[in-house]
Amino acid sequence: MAETEARVLCSTAEMDIVKTFECGQCFRWNADEEGTYWGIAMGCPAKLWVQGDMVYIKSPGDMEMWREYFDLDRDYGEISRSFDGGEYLSMCVSYGFGIRILRQDPWEALCSFIISQCNNITRIKGIVERLCSNFGRPVEFEGRTFYTFPSAAQVAELPAGALDVLRCGYRAPYISAAAIAVASGALDLNSLIKSDSSTAKRSLMALPGIGEKVANCVVLFGLNHMEAFPIDVWIRRALK
Repeated sequence: MAETEARVLCSTAEMDIVKTFECGQCFRWNADEEGTYWGIAMGCPAKLWVQGDMVYIKSPGDMEMWREYFDLDRDYGEISRSFDGGEYLSMCVSYGFGIRILRQDPWEALCSFIISQCNNITRIKGIVERLCSNFGRPVEFEGRTFYTFPSAAQVAELPAGALDVLRCGYRAPYISAAAIAVASGALDLNSLIKSDSSTAKRSLMALPGIGEKVANCVVLFGLNHMEAFPIDVWIRRALK
Protein backbone atom coordinates (compact mmCIF):
# COMPACT_ATOMS: atom_id res chain seq x y z
CA MET A 1 0.00 0.00 0.00
CA ALA A 2 1.33 3.44 -0.93
CA GLU A 3 3.03 5.58 1.72
CA THR A 4 0.70 8.11 3.29
CA GLU A 5 1.33 11.24 5.34
CA ALA A 6 0.12 12.00 8.84
CA ARG A 7 -2.72 14.51 8.89
CA VAL A 8 -4.54 16.41 11.61
CA LEU A 9 -7.94 14.84 12.15
CA CYS A 10 -9.32 17.05 14.92
CA SER A 11 -8.47 18.55 18.29
CA THR A 12 -8.45 16.63 21.58
CA ALA A 13 -11.30 18.93 22.65
CA GLU A 14 -13.37 17.40 19.84
CA MET A 15 -12.46 13.76 20.48
CA ASP A 16 -10.82 11.68 23.18
CA ILE A 17 -9.53 8.66 21.27
CA VAL A 18 -9.17 6.47 24.36
CA LYS A 19 -12.75 7.05 25.50
CA THR A 20 -14.10 6.76 21.95
CA PHE A 21 -12.36 3.47 21.17
CA GLU A 22 -12.64 1.90 24.64
CA CYS A 23 -16.27 2.68 25.53
CA GLY A 24 -17.60 -0.55 23.99
CA GLN A 25 -19.10 0.77 20.76
CA CYS A 26 -16.46 -0.74 18.45
CA PHE A 27 -14.21 -3.78 18.46
CA ARG A 28 -11.53 -3.32 15.79
CA TRP A 29 -9.33 -0.60 17.29
CA ASN A 30 -6.42 -1.46 19.58
CA ALA A 31 -3.72 0.63 21.24
CA ASP A 32 -0.02 -0.24 21.09
CA GLU A 33 2.45 0.34 23.93
CA GLU A 34 2.84 4.00 22.92
CA GLY A 35 -0.90 4.72 22.97
CA THR A 36 -1.31 4.80 19.19
CA TYR A 37 -4.55 3.20 18.05
CA TRP A 38 -4.53 0.89 15.03
CA GLY A 39 -7.66 -0.30 13.29
CA ILE A 40 -9.63 -0.75 10.12
CA ALA A 41 -13.03 0.63 9.12
CA MET A 42 -14.91 0.52 5.82
CA GLY A 43 -12.09 -1.69 4.52
CA CYS A 44 -9.50 1.03 5.14
CA PRO A 45 -6.73 0.72 7.77
CA ALA A 46 -5.52 3.64 9.88
CA LYS A 47 -3.59 4.63 12.94
CA LEU A 48 -4.48 7.52 15.28
CA TRP A 49 -2.46 9.20 17.99
CA VAL A 50 -2.42 12.35 20.10
CA GLN A 51 0.31 14.94 19.84
CA GLY A 52 -0.13 18.05 21.93
CA ASP A 53 -3.76 19.05 21.72
CA MET A 54 -4.37 17.52 18.31
CA VAL A 55 -5.42 14.07 17.08
CA TYR A 56 -3.44 12.85 14.08
CA ILE A 57 -4.35 10.15 11.59
CA LYS A 58 -2.36 8.22 9.04
CA SER A 59 -4.35 6.25 6.50
CA PRO A 60 -4.66 5.64 2.77
CA GLY A 61 -8.34 6.59 3.14
CA ASP A 62 -9.53 10.08 2.32
CA MET A 63 -10.25 12.57 5.07
CA GLU A 64 -13.90 12.99 4.07
CA MET A 65 -14.53 9.32 4.85
CA TRP A 66 -12.81 9.57 8.22
CA ARG A 67 -14.60 12.80 9.14
CA GLU A 68 -17.89 11.02 8.48
CA TYR A 69 -16.80 7.90 10.37
CA PHE A 70 -15.88 9.95 13.45
CA ASP A 71 -18.99 12.15 13.07
CA LEU A 72 -16.79 15.25 13.14
CA ASP A 73 -19.33 17.55 11.51
CA ARG A 74 -21.60 17.26 14.55
CA ASP A 75 -20.91 19.76 17.36
CA TYR A 76 -20.74 17.55 20.46
CA GLY A 77 -19.66 20.51 22.57
CA GLU A 78 -22.89 22.33 21.81
CA ILE A 79 -24.90 19.18 22.58
CA SER A 80 -23.11 18.78 25.93
CA ARG A 81 -23.75 22.40 26.84
CA SER A 82 -27.46 21.89 26.17
CA PHE A 83 -27.79 19.45 29.09
CA ASP A 84 -29.10 21.11 32.23
CA GLY A 85 -29.99 18.62 34.94
CA GLY A 86 -28.07 19.64 38.00
CA GLU A 87 -24.82 18.47 39.55
CA TYR A 88 -25.24 14.73 38.85
CA LEU A 89 -25.91 15.16 35.14
CA SER A 90 -23.01 17.62 34.92
CA MET A 91 -20.73 14.93 36.35
CA CYS A 92 -22.01 12.46 33.75
CA VAL A 93 -21.37 14.92 30.91
CA SER A 94 -17.86 15.57 32.20
CA TYR A 95 -17.15 11.84 32.51
CA GLY A 96 -18.26 11.16 28.94
CA PHE A 97 -16.65 14.26 27.43
CA GLY A 98 -14.66 13.40 24.31
CA ILE A 99 -16.63 10.29 23.31
CA ARG A 100 -17.85 10.44 19.74
CA ILE A 101 -20.45 8.04 18.35
CA LEU A 102 -18.78 6.32 15.40
CA ARG A 103 -20.72 5.97 12.15
CA GLN A 104 -19.92 2.32 11.57
CA ASP A 105 -20.81 0.07 8.68
CA PRO A 106 -24.37 -1.20 9.36
CA TRP A 107 -23.66 -4.87 8.62
CA GLU A 108 -20.45 -4.86 10.67
CA ALA A 109 -22.32 -3.26 13.59
CA LEU A 110 -25.16 -5.80 13.33
CA CYS A 111 -22.83 -8.79 13.24
CA SER A 112 -20.54 -7.42 15.97
CA PHE A 113 -23.35 -6.72 18.41
CA ILE A 114 -24.86 -10.16 17.84
CA ILE A 115 -21.44 -11.44 18.92
CA SER A 116 -21.41 -9.02 21.88
CA GLN A 117 -24.41 -10.45 23.71
CA CYS A 118 -23.53 -12.01 27.08
CA ASN A 119 -19.87 -11.44 26.29
CA ASN A 120 -16.93 -9.29 27.42
CA ILE A 121 -15.00 -6.88 25.19
CA THR A 122 -11.79 -8.94 25.06
CA ARG A 123 -13.67 -12.03 23.89
CA ILE A 124 -15.84 -10.03 21.47
CA LYS A 125 -12.71 -8.60 19.86
CA GLY A 126 -11.22 -12.08 19.55
CA ILE A 127 -14.30 -13.50 17.84
CA VAL A 128 -14.59 -10.52 15.48
CA GLU A 129 -10.92 -10.81 14.52
CA ARG A 130 -11.27 -14.54 13.85
CA LEU A 131 -14.26 -13.78 11.63
CA CYS A 132 -12.24 -11.23 9.66
CA SER A 133 -8.95 -13.15 9.45
CA ASN A 134 -10.74 -16.29 8.26
CA PHE A 135 -13.22 -14.76 5.83
CA GLY A 136 -12.08 -11.18 5.16
CA ARG A 137 -9.49 -9.80 2.76
CA PRO A 138 -5.93 -9.01 3.96
CA VAL A 139 -4.77 -5.39 3.72
CA GLU A 140 -1.15 -4.36 4.38
CA PHE A 141 -0.47 -1.07 6.16
CA GLU A 142 2.61 0.22 7.96
CA GLY A 143 4.11 -3.27 8.18
CA ARG A 144 0.94 -4.75 9.68
CA THR A 145 -1.73 -6.97 8.18
CA PHE A 146 -5.35 -6.02 8.69
CA TYR A 147 -8.42 -7.89 7.49
CA THR A 148 -11.58 -6.43 6.06
CA PHE A 149 -14.92 -7.31 7.61
CA PRO A 150 -16.56 -10.00 5.43
CA SER A 151 -19.76 -8.92 3.73
CA ALA A 152 -23.15 -10.33 4.61
CA ALA A 153 -23.17 -12.12 1.24
CA GLN A 154 -19.84 -13.80 2.01
CA VAL A 155 -21.03 -14.98 5.41
CA ALA A 156 -24.40 -16.11 4.02
CA GLU A 157 -22.65 -18.36 1.50
CA LEU A 158 -20.49 -20.16 4.07
CA PRO A 159 -21.14 -23.90 4.39
CA ALA A 160 -22.63 -25.37 7.56
CA GLY A 161 -20.12 -25.46 10.37
CA ALA A 162 -17.79 -22.87 8.83
CA LEU A 163 -18.38 -20.46 11.71
CA ASP A 164 -17.19 -23.04 14.23
CA VAL A 165 -13.70 -21.55 13.81
CA LEU A 166 -14.94 -18.42 15.57
CA ARG A 167 -15.67 -20.30 18.80
CA CYS A 168 -18.69 -18.07 19.34
CA GLY A 169 -21.03 -20.77 20.64
CA TYR A 170 -24.78 -20.29 20.33
CA ARG A 171 -24.28 -17.01 18.44
CA ALA A 172 -23.18 -18.73 15.19
CA PRO A 173 -26.70 -19.49 13.88
CA TYR A 174 -27.78 -15.93 14.74
CA ILE A 175 -24.87 -14.55 12.68
CA SER A 176 -25.81 -16.81 9.76
CA ALA A 177 -29.49 -15.87 9.94
CA ALA A 178 -28.67 -12.15 9.98
CA ALA A 179 -26.25 -12.54 7.06
CA ILE A 180 -28.86 -14.39 4.98
CA ALA A 181 -31.50 -11.74 5.77
CA VAL A 182 -29.19 -8.88 4.76
CA ALA A 183 -27.75 -10.63 1.68
CA SER A 184 -31.20 -11.61 0.39
CA GLY A 185 -32.64 -8.13 0.90
CA ALA A 186 -35.17 -9.36 3.45
CA LEU A 187 -33.51 -6.90 5.85
CA ASP A 188 -32.49 -3.67 4.11
CA LEU A 189 -30.10 -1.92 6.49
CA ASN A 190 -29.73 1.16 4.29
CA SER A 191 -33.48 1.71 4.32
CA LEU A 192 -33.44 1.44 8.12
CA ILE A 193 -30.96 4.32 8.26
CA LYS A 194 -33.63 6.46 6.59
CA SER A 195 -36.52 5.09 8.65
CA ASP A 196 -37.44 6.16 12.16
CA SER A 197 -35.58 4.44 14.99
CA SER A 198 -38.63 2.55 16.27
CA THR A 199 -39.19 0.92 12.88
CA ALA A 200 -35.50 0.07 12.63
CA LYS A 201 -35.52 -1.48 16.08
CA ARG A 202 -38.61 -3.61 15.36
CA SER A 203 -37.12 -4.83 12.08
CA LEU A 204 -33.90 -5.90 13.79
CA MET A 205 -35.74 -7.65 16.64
CA ALA A 206 -37.60 -9.77 14.08
CA LEU A 207 -34.31 -11.60 13.50
CA PRO A 208 -33.57 -14.64 15.68
CA GLY A 209 -31.35 -13.93 18.66
CA ILE A 210 -31.70 -10.15 18.65
CA GLY A 211 -33.22 -8.60 21.75
CA GLU A 212 -33.84 -5.01 22.71
CA LYS A 213 -30.31 -4.18 23.88
CA VAL A 214 -28.55 -5.54 20.78
CA ALA A 215 -31.14 -3.87 18.53
CA ASN A 216 -30.61 -0.52 20.24
CA CYS A 217 -26.83 -0.85 19.87
CA VAL A 218 -27.18 -1.51 16.14
CA VAL A 219 -29.67 1.35 15.71
CA LEU A 220 -27.29 3.76 17.44
CA PHE A 221 -23.84 2.58 16.33
CA GLY A 222 -24.67 1.18 12.89
CA LEU A 223 -27.75 3.07 11.69
CA ASN A 224 -26.89 6.47 13.21
CA HIS A 225 -30.17 7.10 15.03
CA MET A 226 -28.76 9.25 17.81
CA GLU A 227 -31.88 8.98 19.96
CA ALA A 228 -31.37 5.23 20.51
CA PHE A 229 -30.51 4.32 24.10
CA PRO A 230 -28.96 0.89 24.71
CA ILE A 231 -29.34 -0.24 28.33
CA ASP A 232 -26.96 -2.89 29.63
CA VAL A 233 -26.36 -3.94 33.22
CA TRP A 234 -24.02 -0.98 33.86
CA ILE A 235 -26.36 1.65 32.45
CA ARG A 236 -29.25 0.11 34.36
CA ARG A 237 -27.28 0.43 37.59
CA ALA A 238 -26.41 4.04 36.82
CA LEU A 239 -30.04 4.89 36.05
CA LYS A 240 -31.13 3.27 39.30
